[in-house]
Amino acid sequence: MMTKKEFKEAIEQANTIAISGHVRPDGDCTGSTLALAQYIRDNYKEKTVQVYLEPIRDSFLFLSGSNQVRHETSDEQYDLFVCCDCGDVERLGGFGNLYKNAKQTMCIDHHISNDGFGQISHINPKGSSTCELLFGLMEAEKVSKETAEALYLGIVHDTGVFKHSNTTKETMIKAGELLEKGVDSSYIIDETFYAKTYLQNQLLGRALMESTRLLDGKVIYSAISKEVMQFYGCTPSDLDGIIDQLRVTKGVEVAIFLYETEFQQYKVSMRSNHNVNVSSIAKIYGGGGHVKASGCTMAGTVHDVVNNLMEHIISQLEAEEEQ
Repeated sequence: MMTKKEFKEAIEQANTIAISGHVRPDGDCTGSTLALAQYIRDNYKEKTVQVYLEPIRDSFLFLSGSNQVRHETSDEQYDLFVCCDCGDVERLGGFGNLYKNAKQTMCIDHHISNDGFGQISHINPKGSSTCELLFGLMEAEKVSKETAEALYLGIVHDTGVFKHSNTTKETMIKAGELLEKGVDSSYIIDETFYAKTYLQNQLLGRALMESTRLLDGKVIYSAISKEVMQFYGCTPSDLDGIIDQLRVTKGVEVAIFLYETEFQQYKVSMRSNHNVNVSSIAKIYGGGGHVKASGCTMAGTVHDVVNNLMEHIISQLEAEEEQ
């Protein structure tokens, strides 16, 4: 695992630095990439640093440097490419060429499905978020309020406002240190995590109304078709929060949410409340993530997809009952 010294040396030795994360960037991906860029700009003013991400949520645009993010890749060769919150090169999407062209590569991640890539890496599945790991690599006294805001946002989103099981004593300590930098916790939590547009509430309501329970309520799933998405004029980001609301249904062990990206092709999100390892299931279908929060892309009808997933869920639940 990369040390603080190795992290510092890699930055100091590079004149040009590119930073990127996974496709459809969430709070932790956005926070970690922007936090690292801001940290470098604050403390290494002579260096050129550029963040490459797919478009980020409007509610994240208050973060410093968000207006400088490039959404299209380039043919530039950077001295250092840093991959944040991303389990493999394919998850970089259109920015994979920047990783392949770079003189040196670094990966900072907390996904259990990350088998390790990058010439130097810091991968710890026990970390609540990539932002928590990244803060641990930084020199705390050199972290500005702007950097702290981005780090705090990532921790808030990947811990579900400190309520998921990945929240540890270390997570809370680091969050407290970030608050001491002047972070407005209420604003970040209310405006980026809880606040929903009217459209998002309409979609959430529809998904809940059309949800189905299986295995005596141990599994719940819902799906949104491409036709429905076109009717509402929504994007995938408008579906944020649906899977988490399904998960908190009383008696549920596993929640599944699907939305159609192409004809009979679905982006699948899974959440586990207790002992089902959804990361191992997602990995079977080319996806990955965390033990209790993972995703993948699957082909077929909604029933095909759910039936295939149910095989593995049932197998794990039966194994648990036998123990």
